[in-house]
Amino acid sequence: MTMGDRHRRILDAVQQAGRLGVTQLAELTGTSEMTVRRDLEQLADQGMIERYRGGARSLTLRGEEPPFAMRKQDDWDAKRRIAEAVAGLITEGEAVVLDSGTTCLEVARVLTGRRLTVMPMSMHAANALTGAAQLRLLMPGGELRSDELALTGPLAQASLAALRFDTAILGCCGLTADGLTAYDLADAAIKRAIIASAHRVIAVADPAKFTRTALAFVAPVSELSMVVTTSDAAEEHTIALTAAGTVVHAV
Repeated sequence: MTMGDRHRRILDAVQQAGRLGVTQLAELTGTSEMTVRRDLEQLADQGMIERYRGGARSLTLRGEEPPFAMRKQDDWDAKRRIAEAVAGLITEGEAVVLDSGTTCLEVARVLTGRRLTVMPMSMHAANALTGAAQLRLLMPGGELRSDELALTGPLAQASLAALRFDTAILGCCGLTADGLTAYDLADAAIKRAIIASAHRVIAVADPAKFTRTALAFVAPVSELSMVVTTSDAAEEHTIALTAAGTVVHAV
């Protein structure tokens, strides 16, 4: 088992159980307690867990969004494939607004080198796009959400209201036939403003999002032009989304 695989297994186990001891995690990963202690220190330094003497506890409460650093490691290959598929849907010269979130960060990375105008709604994505020679980078105003580095609030909403984009790339916390949802009320307001600012709205979602409903309602599925996901998404979910009024593109 690689260190990355071990970290993912530890994170999943701690999140499900709430808290676990070093001995339990050593048995789970098939490694020594000394190795597990080093793993826990590294994960705690990255803000993914809370360390205590003899074990670790989850930082995520039910109904809360997992930390950005934790989500960034989840299903990276799937997010990269989704990002590359989205990049293929965008033509040169388009004006694009890019939502916050880990999948949208991967979209930002694959858009570097393209002749586009892009407004990212997070500093993570802005950093990925900085220095791209042909790309015109627009920065909105707003208040930064810690960890996410997402721009929210009245200034961010005003920036979106002042512009009209060809395409919006929208992240989501939950996406079912009942609609798109977000964990945070301020994030939900930004997502609604993104939808209103764009001619075409492409939602990016790994299959796990189709089983989740978060706190804040954003929009009905019919307001999405397309959902890009991976081919291992359950057919029942893709059929339900299609019936609700959008197009599902699986890669």
